[in-house]
Amino acid sequence: MTADVLPQLTAKVTAAAHPGGAPCACGTAPVTLADRPDATVVHHAGAVAKAHAPETDPAELTRRMATAGRLPDVLLAPLTPAPAELNGRLVSFWPYGTPVDPDDPDAAPWEAAATLLARLHRAPAPPSTPPMRGPAKAARALTRLRSALAKKEHPAALPVLRAWAALPAWARAEAPMPDTGTLCHGDLHLGQLVRHPAPDGPWRLIDVDDLGVGVPGWDLARPAAWYACGLLPPDEWTRFLTAYRTAGGPAVPGDADPWPALDVPARALTAQTAALAITKALAADRPLDEVEQALVDACERMGAAPPRLTHGFPK
Repeated sequence: MTADVLPQLTAKVTAAAHPGGAPCACGTAPVTLADRPDATVVHHAGAVAKAHAPETDPAELTRRMATAGRLPDVLLAPLTPAPAELNGRLVSFWPYGTPVDPDDPDAAPWEAAATLLARLHRAPAPPSTPPMRGPAKAARALTRLRSALAKKEHPAALPVLRAWAALPAWARAEAPMPDTGTLCHGDLHLGQLVRHPAPDGPWRLIDVDDLGVGVPGWDLARPAAWYACGLLPPDEWTRFLTAYRTAGGPAVPGDADPWPALDVPARALTAQTAALAITKALAADRPLDEVEQALVDACERMGAAPPRLTHGFPK
């Protein structure tokens, strides 16, 4: 985000929090929640403004925001029906919600996340809904890794590239997804949940940038991947999966092995996350940490055999 845009975004969110030009009496200053090339997010009082990635399609973002507005019991509904334009960036406005506390892992709302996903997957998708962007986002992570490797090699990169290459074309965003009718979030993790109304209202999913139709197993892939890599305890994975099934989620069978539906998406998310980890490590000129190395190790195991219908990655 350029230095001249952040103050303007701050002014925008302040105006959204106090419509009609009412003076601010909340006693709090605007807070920058994120400032990255692909997204800048500013919060003030009861409003949040998000500047989206420069390449964001305005028609697709508008359709995604409209879908959120139609499903207020699943997705946080926007404050405006369409994005605004600010210095060449699209900006959307949302009510503020209380995020998941990262310092209290025991309070992670796995059941709420799974139930919301099941509701989303069962909701009818409007005919104009764009494709879910999960595979495209994963492909961008691998492109970033290759660009970083062109400047400096990294010994952990090869197993990640091999694991990625072994995936079917649709998971690498090189072919249409086999499911084009199920409404999906596209980038599910615990940072995508907030309580609204704040501070302790019901949980809702946020961030519609990747929302669209596609393979619903992709939305379960991150917790599945962490479980398969040994980074998510079995009881937490069981809580998540059981809640999804109880809510009638269609991504996995109700009483059979879920892994046939999750193996490919989980491998893709593992490769994506490992690629991003290596890229960041190269940029900071630091070694991989324990979690990052576990992801690379999982890619090594994945590369030893093609995607198969088993429980967890090859050992």
